[in-house]
Amino acid sequence: MKTSVLTLPERAHIEGARWFSTLPEPLRTDILARATVRRLPDGTLLTSRGDMAGEWCGVAMGAVRVGTVSLSGKQVTLTYVEPGSWFGDIALFDGLPRTHDATTHGPTTLLVVRKADFHDLLSRHVELYDALLRLNCRRLRLMFDLVEDLNTRPLAARLARQLLLLARRYGVQEGEVLRIGLQLAQEDLAQLLGASRQRVNQELKSFERQGALRIEPVGVAVLSTALLEAAADR
Repeated sequence: MKTSVLTLPERAHIEGARWFSTLPEPLRTDILARATVRRLPDGTLLTSRGDMAGEWCGVAMGAVRVGTVSLSGKQVTLTYVEPGSWFGDIALFDGLPRTHDATTHGPTTLLVVRKADFHDLLSRHVELYDALLRLNCRRLRLMFDLVEDLNTRPLAARLARQLLLLARRYGVQEGEVLRIGLQLAQEDLAQLLGASRQRVNQELKSFERQGALRIEPVGVAVLSTALLEAAADR
């Protein structure tokens, strides 16, 4: 379903995001003027690996799961794009096919800028080049951190770091409990960590016994960020 107007919470996610909020006001206005709002249900396939790029997108509400399928046919989740984040610019720059699948995770609202408008924005606002360069440098640093974690840290530490990251991005404070608003099954967490669901379940139960979190039917509630931070540093 398409509409031309963001709700106040959706607009707040876009305009309050760290990257977008640092752009010059004329550029922000021009981006929003060219973007189409799309509201999509859970599980909508946005792009597939090998597709040619045609759009640049910002997440205003919900999330986008970025992943692929292994040679054995197993779903592999690489990351979730949270509200306020933009994606799809790399393939628009180099003209090569999309490298991964992108699917909505939960009901999701996107701001969509067509390829032609994206390049017109670049021609009219040269500062957008620098802003996107900084954005992709941040992504690259995060990728290097994740690769380092995968090769040097035990699963418990990687799980704790991932839960803290998800809590920062999607946390909803409810009294003394920080509930991760993104609904993730244990299989979803396992895919993010490159581990089996059974091993992730064991580590989650260990954290639960320590009082760091509470396992819920469709996610995790963080009870002590201090305990997770201690586990992440081991």
